[in-house]
Amino acid sequence: MKFYDTPLAPNPRRVRVFMAEKGIEIPSVAIDLGKMEQKSETFSAVNPRQRTPALELEDGTVITESVAICRYLEALQPEPNLFGRTPLEIGQIEMWSRRMELNLLATIASAFRHLHPAMAAMEVPQVKEWGEANRDRIVTELTFLDRHLKGREFICCDRFTNADITGLIGVDFIRPTRVPIPDDLVELKRWHAGVSARPSVRA
Repeated sequence: MKFYDTPLAPNPRRVRVFMAEKGIEIPSVAIDLGKMEQKSETFSAVNPRQRTPALELEDGTVITESVAICRYLEALQPEPNLFGRTPLEIGQIEMWSRRMELNLLATIASAFRHLHPAMAAMEVPQVKEWGEANRDRIVTELTFLDRHLKGREFICCDRFTNADITGLIGVDFIRPTRVPIPDDLVELKRWHAGVSARPSVRA
């Protein structure tokens, strides 16, 4: 297998952390988005959507989208389990993973992509008003998560799951948006410090 990665991008990082939690090592190829390598003929043949991550299997099959790649890897190596063992766990982890991706990470990404000058060549057109609207929503999403985390070490199921991976990477991705995390979100900061201490986070 071959993993097409972009070291500073949040979605490939989700897969790297997932693989590190499972102890999976896959040879990787770095795709530099700043140099527009994702638009090259070579990578476009791998993923016509011109986005990372992508996982190329031994037979040439390519799986794209971070969650799809992680689902494939979980099916290959079920333990340690990150998507749920029981019907209830599966439902809870899916619910919170989607909340972390669609409400938190997507909001942060929209603010970054539509406001940061370095993204102008990739986000065409950049819509400043959309970026600012999402930037204003970031603290709302953080506050929602902060309230939920009261009395909890992890986002759900009393253990580290894919929901924590997505939430962690979302919070880390706030930095380039220059939105300060309010000091009173103490539950969020406690949780973030705890999950950030895991060795997999450095993947």
